[in-house]
Amino acid sequence: MKRLINLNTYFKLLLLIASATVFFFILYTSLYLYTVQEEQHFYKTTHSRYNNEVKSLFILNSRTPTATVIDVTFWDELVQFTKTKDNKWYNKYISNEFQSYEADYVGIYDLDRKLLNKTRSSKIKSFDFIPKEMMTALYNSKFKRFYIKLPEGVVEVFGATIHPSNDPKKNKTKPSGYFFMARLLDASFFESLEDISSSKVSIAFANQKIKAEDDFVTVGLNLKDWKNNIVSTLLFKRPFNLNYSKTKEILFIVVIASIINIFIFIYYTKKWVYDPLKLIKNILETGSSNSITSLKKSKGEFGYIGNLFEENSNQRKQLEIAKQKAEESDTLKSAFLANLSHEIRTPMNAIIGFSDLLMDANLKEKEKIDYLKIIKNSGNSLVSIIEDLIEMSKIDAKQITPNYKGLDLEKCIAELYHAIKITIPKDKDIEFYIVKNPEVLQGAIITDETKLKQIIVNLITNAVKFTEKGFVSFGYKINKEKELLEFTIEDSGLGISENYLKIIFDRFRRIEDNSTNDTTGLGLGLSITKAYVEMLGGEINVKSTIGFGSIFTFTIPLRFDQTINKNIQKKSISFPGNHENEIILIAEDDNINFLLLKKIIESKNHTVLRAHNGQEAVAICVENPNISLVFMDIKMPILNGFEAFEQIRAIKPELPVIAQTAYSSFEDREKILQFGFVDYITKPLDKEKIFELLDSIFMEINS
Repeated sequence: MKRLINLNTYFKLLLLIASATVFFFILYTSLYLYTVQEEQHFYKTTHSRYNNEVKSLFILNSRTPTATVIDVTFWDELVQFTKTKDNKWYNKYISNEFQSYEADYVGIYDLDRKLLNKTRSSKIKSFDFIPKEMMTALYNSKFKRFYIKLPEGVVEVFGATIHPSNDPKKNKTKPSGYFFMARLLDASFFESLEDISSSKVSIAFANQKIKAEDDFVTVGLNLKDWKNNIVSTLLFKRPFNLNYSKTKEILFIVVIASIINIFIFIYYTKKWVYDPLKLIKNILETGSSNSITSLKKSKGEFGYIGNLFEENSNQRKQLEIAKQKAEESDTLKSAFLANLSHEIRTPMNAIIGFSDLLMDANLKEKEKIDYLKIIKNSGNSLVSIIEDLIEMSKIDAKQITPNYKGLDLEKCIAELYHAIKITIPKDKDIEFYIVKNPEVLQGAIITDETKLKQIIVNLITNAVKFTEKGFVSFGYKINKEKELLEFTIEDSGLGISENYLKIIFDRFRRIEDNSTNDTTGLGLGLSITKAYVEMLGGEINVKSTIGFGSIFTFTIPLRFDQTINKNIQKKSISFPGNHENEIILIAEDDNINFLLLKKIIESKNHTVLRAHNGQEAVAICVENPNISLVFMDIKMPILNGFEAFEQIRAIKPELPVIAQTAYSSFEDREKILQFGFVDYITKPLDKEKIFELLDSIFMEINS
C-alpha cells in the first residue's frame, strides 16, 4: 500500500486505467452472455407472435368471401335454380353480379355433382376443376375452404351446400346443390396481403424448409386441399432488427480496440494532463500568450481553462475597444449636434438678423423686399430640417406603414415631371426629361403613391442640386422575370467619390468637398429615401463617377391592381352668393397663428370670425348660417378639430371645412382627407397657397 501511495500521478493514472479495463472486460462478458440469451428468447417470442398474427390476418383476408358464400347459399331462388336450371336467371343474378363477388370463378353443381353453370375470369382457364369426391364430404360439413393447385397457380376455393332462406343454419333441410367460389392467389392477392401484414409474401413448395436469416423473421403458412394435404406454403418475411449474429465480431473489435485504447490512454494521459499543467504554470508565472494558445488546444477542462485565460485577455482588449467606440460615439453625437446646431442657427440667424434690419425706418422698399425674401427662405429651410428629423424618428419608431392602392404610373410620372420642371432654377443649364419606357404598363399597379412620389422627388432634387450643366433624366422599365419595376434617375453632375458611395445612405452624412458649396441640410434625405424604398419591398443602389455624374436605381415589386374602379360622383357644394366678402370662421386657439391667418384672409376682403376651441366653433356655425368656409385647427382644447368637424358635418353637411395643422407628414394628410375635410394646409402658413385654396373653394361653391 505504501508503494501505491508513493507512486507519482502518472503511474497512478496508469494503474487506474488498467483496473478499469479489467473491470470493463468482466462486465462486457457478463452482458454479452445475458444479451445472447435474451436475444434468443426475444426471437422465439417474436416468431410466435408473428406466426399468430399471420394466421389471424390470413383468416381475416378470407372472411369476406366466406361470408359471401354463406350468404348466397341460403337463397330460395338459388334452390329453385338447381331444379329449373334456368340460365336466364343465372345470367341475371349470378353472372351479371360476378364482379361484386371479387372472385375469379363461380360454379353451381346439383346433388349429382353435375356442373349446372359457371362463370370465370380471364385468370382461370381450367374448365371443371372442383374435385367430385369432395362434394360428398361437403354434403355433411355444409362449408369447406381448401386449396387446389392448377396450371394457372394455387386457387383458394370456398364451397357450401345450397339451402332455402328459412334454414340459415342449414340443419333443417337437405342440400339442394353445391355453390363454389374461387380466387387465384396471384400477384394482386400477394400485394394486398403484403399491405395488411407489412411483410414480404411469397409462395413455396409444400413442406419447404424455412431458412433462418439473421435480419428477418420468417413464418410459413401451409395451404391444404380438402383432404388436409399440403398443396403449397405461403412464406411471410418481416425484417428483424435485432441482429445478434455479429455480436462475436463486435466483441472481438471491442477487445482489440480496448488494447489499442490502453496505449492511447497512456500516451494522451501525458499529453492531456502533464503538458497542460505545465502550460498553466507557465501562464500564471509569465502570462505568455503562446502558452494560452497551446492550452486552448487541449481537450476538456484544460481547454476550457485556456478559453478562460483567453477570455480574460480578450476582455481587456474589448474594454479598450468599447472605450474607443464610446469615444467615437460621443464624437459622432457631438458632430451631429454641432451640425444640427449649425443648420438651425444658420436660418435662425437670417430670420432674427434681417428682422432686426427691417425695424430701420430709413430702410428702402427694395431692401425690405429682399430682406423678407431671405427671412421666408430661411424659415422654409428651418421647416425642412424639422420635417426631416420628425420623419426619420417616425421611421425608427415604425410608425409609418405603406398605404397600398391602385396607381396609374404613367400619369404619376407625367405629373411629377411637370411639377419638378418648374422648380429647377433658371440659372442652371439643365435638360430635364423622361426616359420613355418602350413597354407600357397594362393597367394600374399596387403601391404607396405618396412614398413612391417622395422617393422620386428626393432623388431628382438631389440630382438637380449637384448638376450645374447637362441633363437630369428619370424613367422606369419592367423586369417581368423578377416581377419588379426598376426606376432610374441619372444626371451629368459632379459625381460622387468612392469614399462617399459607401456612406451616402447613412444618416447625418453629407457630401462635403471642394467641388460644391451647396452642403446645407442634415444629410437625412437619402436615408429617408432608402427607408421608403425598403418599406415598399425594394432595393436602392447608386453608381457614380467624379465629373461624369451619378445613376441612382431603385426597385419596387410589380403588382397589378385587380380591383374594379367605380366612378363615384363627387358631391357638389352649393352656396348662394359670390366669392368676395365671404364670412369665414377660423377655429384657432393660438393668437399669433390666428392673427396671421386673419390678415391673409382679410387681404382678400373677407370677413373673419374666430373660435378659440372646437366647441365654440360648433356653436358659431349653429348661430351663424352665413358662414361660407371654416378653417379648423386640429389640435385644440375642449373639442379637437376632428371632433368639432364631426358635429359641424352633422349640422351643416354642405359647409366646406379646411384642416390647418402643424402635423405635416403624408400619413397625417391622408388621415385628414379621408376623414372628410375638403382640403388641408400646414403650418407655417403659405399666403399664396391659401389664396389659391380660397379661389378654388369659392369657385367650386358658386359654379
